[in-house]
Amino acid sequence: MIEAVSNKNIEEALPLIRKYQAFYKIQNIDDEANRAFFSQFSEDSNEGCLFLYRDTNGKAVAFATVYFTFVSSIPAKVGVMNDLYTMPEQRGKGIGKQLINHCLQFALKKGAARLQWLTAEDNHTAQKLYDSLDTKKSTWNIYTYTA
Repeated sequence: MIEAVSNKNIEEALPLIRKYQAFYKIQNIDDEANRAFFSQFSEDSNEGCLFLYRDTNGKAVAFATVYFTFVSSIPAKVGVMNDLYTMPEQRGKGIGKQLINHCLQFALKKGAARLQWLTAEDNHTAQKLYDSLDTKKSTWNIYTYTA
C-alpha cells in the first residue's frame, strides 16, 4: 500500500530516509533536519510529495519522493523522482516499480510532462529495475557546484 507522508506517519519514514542517506554515504545524518525538510511536502503541495510503501503487515519498507522543476528544452514542468529506497530484504518484489508508477501518476496529475530521475553509476540494483521499465536512459553528465 502506498500513502503520502504527513505529520501522521513521518516518524515511520525517517528510519528509511536515514538508511537511504547512509547508502549514499552521507555524513552527519540529522533526523531533525530530515523531519523539517520532508514535512514541507504533501499531496497538496505544488513542490512535491514523499510517498511511503507498506508491506502486507503494515510495516513501512520503502519510500520515494517527487519534486517539481521546469525543463526549458521541452518547455514544461517535470516531476523529479529524487529518491527511491526499498529495504534490501524487500527488493525484487515489485515495490520499486509500484512506487515509480505511483510517482509518475502523481506527477502527471500535477501537470508534469514526464517523470525523470538519476542514480549513481555503480547502483546496478536500481539500474536493473529502471532498465526493466519502458524508460529512456540519458547520456547527460551531472555536475554539482558546492560553495
